[in-house]
Amino acid sequence: MGHLLSKNGYRLKKRPRKLHHRKKKKRNCFLQGPCMLCFIVHSNSSLDDDNNHLETSVNGSGCRHNSITGISVPGVGGVGIGAVAASKLAERYATLASPEDCSKFLLSPRELSLWEGQGKSLLSAVPAKLFPPPALFRTAGVSVTVPIPVPVPGCASDYTEMVCKRKCSEVQRCTPCKQPRCAFAAPDGGLENGGVGGGGGEAASNSETGHCHLPLCPLPSSSTSSSSASSSSSSSSPADGCCGLGLHADLPHSSDSSPCCLHHYDDCQARSSDAADHLSINHLPSSILLKVLSHLTVKERCLCASLVCKYWRDLCLDFQFWKQIDLSGLQQVNDDLLVKIASRRQNVTEINISDCRGVHDHGVSSLASHCPGLQKYTAYRCKQLGDTSLSALATHCPLLVKVHVGNQDKLTDDALKKLGEHCSELKDIHLGQCYSITDEGMVALARGCPKLQRLYLQENKLVTDRSVQAVAENCPELQFVGFMGCPVTSQGVIHLTALRNLSVLDLRHISELNNETVMEVVRKCRDLSSLNLCLNWSINDRCVEIIAKEGRSLKELYLVSCKITDHALIAIGQYSSTIETVDAGWCKDITDQGATQIAQSSKSLRYLGLMRCDKVNEETVERLVVQYPHIVFSTVMQDCKRTLERAYQMGWSPNTSNTS
Repeated sequence: MGHLLSKNGYRLKKRPRKLHHRKKKKRNCFLQGPCMLCFIVHSNSSLDDDNNHLETSVNGSGCRHNSITGISVPGVGGVGIGAVAASKLAERYATLASPEDCSKFLLSPRELSLWEGQGKSLLSAVPAKLFPPPALFRTAGVSVTVPIPVPVPGCASDYTEMVCKRKCSEVQRCTPCKQPRCAFAAPDGGLENGGVGGGGGEAASNSETGHCHLPLCPLPSSSTSSSSASSSSSSSSPADGCCGLGLHADLPHSSDSSPCCLHHYDDCQARSSDAADHLSINHLPSSILLKVLSHLTVKERCLCASLVCKYWRDLCLDFQFWKQIDLSGLQQVNDDLLVKIASRRQNVTEINISDCRGVHDHGVSSLASHCPGLQKYTAYRCKQLGDTSLSALATHCPLLVKVHVGNQDKLTDDALKKLGEHCSELKDIHLGQCYSITDEGMVALARGCPKLQRLYLQENKLVTDRSVQAVAENCPELQFVGFMGCPVTSQGVIHLTALRNLSVLDLRHISELNNETVMEVVRKCRDLSSLNLCLNWSINDRCVEIIAKEGRSLKELYLVSCKITDHALIAIGQYSSTIETVDAGWCKDITDQGATQIAQSSKSLRYLGLMRCDKVNEETVERLVVQYPHIVFSTVMQDCKRTLERAYQMGWSPNTSNTS
């Protein structure tokens, strides 16, 4: 019926009128779907001064209207029937008192055939001055006066919403949301009438922003309303819209009756897939990706990360990764690889080729000639290297500050002389187990490198007290000194008292070291924080007592296999307030008394090594562990327990180990 009454409604002209705001009266509508008759009978009328209540029965189109207050026909221009005939028509309609008369008047076959024969509609016969327009269209909360829902050029911005004014039929709008929505929830949590109606121009305008602001109302659920909507969509009206009611022809809306959000479902899915693409790790800034890749080793970057894609390969070739190169333990590294690295990456500042048995002097020399900015060179246990490689480094890389070449049998004094001549910035050198080095090379090195801060020698059998004296006199900035297993004596060690910045002193296995020399070094070197006296049988309880009293900055004291008893441990606990680590392993005279009293009296102790102290009972250690949980006690049993605890924390279990 709505379609029948609204036929040819697009010919009507717009005549805006001011809206008379009146308090709407309650009404009930059992209509299953919206039709034009709803808008006719549900609107307030200016002629209804006496508040006439009309009721309509079920008409031919299946519409039933109860408790209808007033009659309102949208005003139109004077086209078709004349003003006089329209006035008479309105007067006749106003006098109707029963629903039967009202329906007969509106649905009279004679009147309909007469008007349709003339090409006019029922609504076009009523003048606008008799019936004010209903407030059916709203834009941003402002009521706009329009005649009927017909396409009017240039008025697309005036109408944004048109709904059926039925009781309890509230329109739920789409709220701005980040994710695409294809339906609106009803108050009970489900979808009202299975979805929402078709979209409009506003939806099209917002389809790119991801928000759905659509003028919607529930779809009809009955067959009658569905047939009405289908007939409306198949009519000759140029503007098909929401709920079968004509919207503006200039709005980009299709004539199908699918839900509004389904019109934009594909677009939403496309935007969602685009958003998922943006979550890829490759969309991170390159600086962050470089930071992530920096936690990988060279092997992992070259053999794994660089094979992911071209972008990652380029990142793995970034110069930052090739400034500090760690190739230690890679047996595939050879001279050709070093030559390629040197030719392509001339900004290398640090390289580690420890345990690379395929590297020879030629490769290192090529690297040195192409990388003059090299500062740190590490090559432990590369027995195939000799003086040629280290001399080339000293000649081409004057900025060297660190040289660790331990366990190189072919290294001689010639390489040390080159370092002393060209590398005045050298601060850290490790020459352990380089058995061909003598005092001549050490003296040349000490004189040419006055900024030396760390010097470590281990089992260099040709280094004597002369080297110790040369180092103490020419390198006043020395902080770390180690002469483990070197044939030096107390006459050479006493020269170390001139080093005021000395903090770490390693005097392990010095054959001719007496207590007086050690005590004098502790008294003079006030910054000494770590002292290693392991494997020196000359160190006794008296020496340890003086160390505890005089070592005001001492934090670590290693006394493994020294000739000490419980009195040494008791003195440490009584006189020292700074010592945190004491290792008295393999001291056969240590008993339960010494271990207990140092744990009770020392306020700073955090580690006590009692490995293979056979006179210390395990029950005593267990009791001390409970009483002093802040102290780590090292015994065979305690170390095994800690190892098992770490294994369990990492997920190890005996069952899985047996099956594996």
